[in-house]
Order: sequence, then C-alpha cells, then structure tokens
Amino acid sequence: MMNLSRLIGALGGALILTACGGEPEARDTSDFDTAYQSVLHEALLDAQPGDVIEIPAGRFAFDRGLSLSGVSGVTIRGAGMDETILSFAGQRQGAEGLLVSNSDNFTIENLAVEDTAGDAIKITGGDGVTIRGVRVEWTRGPSTQNGAYGLYPVLSRNVLIEDSVAIAASDAGIYVGQSDNIIVRNNRAEYNVAGIEIENSNNADVYGNVAVNNTGGILVFNMPNLPRPGAGTRVFDNDVNDNNTANFGQAGTPVAKVPAGTGILINANDDVEIFSNRLRDNRTAHVIISSGHSSGFSDLGVNAQFDPYPEGIHVHSNSYEGGGNNPDSMELQALRIMKFGPTGRIPPVLWDGYVRSGGRLVDGALPDALRICVTDAEVLNADGPNGYANPQVDRQAFDCAHEPLPAVTLEG
Repeated sequence: MMNLSRLIGALGGALILTACGGEPEARDTSDFDTAYQSVLHEALLDAQPGDVIEIPAGRFAFDRGLSLSGVSGVTIRGAGMDETILSFAGQRQGAEGLLVSNSDNFTIENLAVEDTAGDAIKITGGDGVTIRGVRVEWTRGPSTQNGAYGLYPVLSRNVLIEDSVAIAASDAGIYVGQSDNIIVRNNRAEYNVAGIEIENSNNADVYGNVAVNNTGGILVFNMPNLPRPGAGTRVFDNDVNDNNTANFGQAGTPVAKVPAGTGILINANDDVEIFSNRLRDNRTAHVIISSGHSSGFSDLGVNAQFDPYPEGIHVHSNSYEGGGNNPDSMELQALRIMKFGPTGRIPPVLWDGYVRSGGRLVDGALPDALRICVTDAEVLNADGPNGYANPQVDRQAFDCAHEPLPAVTLEG
C-alpha cells in the first residue's frame, strides 16, 4: 500500500500566493474625504459611557488607526455597509483599523472598513460585544499583503457577530478567539483564507452563514501555547460552498496549512456538533477532522496542557454535493485515484485517524462520550498513526450519536 507519510501535513500543502508583480492594487481613494479623520479620532478620544457616535454616509480616508479604550456602552454607527466607508488604504500608523480594548457592551454597526494595514476591527477584553451589519474588505482581493483578521474579537465574553461581510483576509475573515458565549450568524465570508474561525473558545453557535470561495470555509480550532483551550461549538444551517481559493496565508502561520478545498475543519477541538449544513463543491473534503499530531504543529510538547485529540465530535444531518474530486496535494490526489479511481472522490468526511491512548480508554476503546460520530456520510480514515500506510473508508465505526449541544445564550 502507498506510503502517505505526508498526508495530513499535505492537508496543509496549499499553494501560497506571493506579492509579486502584477498583483492587483487596492481601491483608489484619491477622491475620499480626508478631513473627517480628525473628527472621528476626537469623538473616540472624548467618548463617555453610553455615547452613540454617528458616522454619516460618505467615503472617508484614514492614515492612522482608530482606538477606544476603557469606555463601556459605546456604539459606533454608520449609515450602512455600502454607505459609510472608512478606507485605510493609505494607513501609516497603527496595527489595526479600529482597536477597542476593555470596553464592555460595545457595538459597531452599519459601516465598512477597507484595506487596513493589519487587522480590520480588533476587540479585546470586552464583555458584551456586538458587530452588526459591518463589512470588512481588502479590495485588491486575496493577497498575502492583506491584514490577517477582519472581524476579530478576542479574550471577550458574550460576543454577537451578525449580518456582516468579510472579504480577503489573509488569515480569517471572521475570527473569535479565547472567548466565551459566542454567536456568529447570518454573515457572509468570502475569499479569505479561513472564512469563519472559532479558536480556543467555549460555547459558540455558528449558523445561518454563507462561507464561499475561501480556502477553508469554517474552522473550529484548538491551538497549543495559548492560555486556555476551547470546546462546545455548534456549526449548523450554513451554506459552505466552493471553498477552493489557493491558500494565501503568511508562511509559518497555522492557517497557511489549511488545504484549498476545505469545507469545515475541526482541529484538536472537543464537543463539536456539525449539522444541517449544506456543503457543495469543496474540492479536498467537505469536513476534515484532524488532531494536533497531523497539523504540522512543531511545538506540541511545549504546552503540557494541550490536548491534541478531537473528541466528542458529532457530524449529522448535513447535505453534501460534489467535492472531493481535486484535493489540494499530490498525496491526496494519489490516494483518491488509488482508492476511488480516476473519476472518484474523497468521501465527504476525512479523519486523520489519531486516537488517544492510555488511561481514558475503556477495554481498549474510547468511551462513548469521546467518540467521533458521523451518521450522514462515509469517512476516510487516513491511518495517521501508522504512517498513513493503509487508509480505509469506514461508516460502521462512526455509527454513533451524542446528545445535542445546548444553544448558546448571551448574557446581559
């Protein structure tokens, strides 16, 4: 049998786009209003608890980032994501377009942030974060020169992101990290490396979204060397289609290992329920379930608390169409042809095959609560622990179910 020793490593073998001659440029902002910048900077500097900062319709240019810190209950409101446009194409100062820190009950809505040098909107340390009707975009299209994150709440609680759009982030368009109580709903993520990503976070609902033309549509990750792990994410009622854009993430970042053609990717995360999604034409696999052992993390041993195994996974009631016909690595292409023929497809669910050993096993097997359950599709077990020597398609081994996870309720 073919040795597929780089199989899941090659799950990260996507092409990297480089910033070379001929790359399209960002939107021309020569006719944007430059005077409003000082007005908004001053409004944020002088903001008091409960203030509503109204930004009129118009196209406004900024050369330095905006910030708000330590003021609760502030709302920033535009006239609509296509009416109020804040462009940072000429940004010379600041790591973000807007940075909000330690400000509870913060809302931003009905505007667009374009072409920031770094992250578009970063919110950290907030309890009660609402992002509604916001578009973040790098108008040159996919490029390693783009900022990493679009909508980026981190280290926060009670996070709501809805009715928003994220386009062409070089890491994740919509990202929530190290946070608790999260709802991401009714958004559109396109042409990002990762469309939507939940990382090291607890209790997240991701639903009603469209993830299209990203490298990977929706990611649920745990990463090592972060202060806390995450668990308990539901991904449901999303349209996850055509996520086949070549990976343009910065080399060396975890997201740069996501293979083009990934619909939903679970990595080293527990208690994840994937259901009632519509997945179509994701060319590597519609759902990938992988452990830290096969994700290319070189520092697994640095953090002794990091659990690399995805457990308590339940994939059910989804619909799958097309996909799996042109996976993003030579190894997976060879596997597809070897096992399924020249016109065959990788099954809808691809699992790296790593299972915890030791004290948590019962009679040599995982207890029911920790099993990977897939009741709506065949699974390709890549046989990672044995050097990917004997991948097998299986359905019976995954024929189980977990109790449904509870819906997320935001506090306050």
